Amino acid sequence: MFRVILICSMLLTTGVWAGELPPIGYVKNITGEATVTTKGDIIRAKVSTPVYQSSVLNTRAQSSMGIILKDATVISLGPETEFAIDEYAYVPAKNKFKLGSRITKGSLNYVSGIIAKLQPDAVTVTTPSGTIGVRGTKFVVKVE
Repeated sequence: MFRVILICSMLLTTGVWAGELPPIGYVKNITGEATVTTKGDIIRAKVSTPVYQSSVLNTRAQSSMGIILKDATVISLGPETEFAIDEYAYVPAKNKFKLGSRITKGSLNYVSGIIAKLQPDAVTVTTPSGTIGVRGTKFVVKVE
């Protein structure tokens, strides 16, 4: 019986051993050209492209991209934007909530999801000149 349990648990965790984590969100819409870079792999973004913790999202000139995260956070990126999701935890059963992101250039429009509603101090957006602590439901950032 112990062997059966051990083998089953090994099969269920194989993806974790391989370094595969589930996506934290997806590209919802896109205009023009954009990319999602995860662990060095650059993928041309299209609707339904997965976004992972540590993904870096880039839009080109005259392009935009919208993403939606598991907790219903909506992030819209304007032209020539570089945005990264450094930390993400959405595990309501364990009361674990975190969204740590950064924008290095460009613009974004942020609409809060469940994380910001349940634990507002768990959401931050870092810019080259400071950190935004999310306490409301919407804001816009432009970094030149």
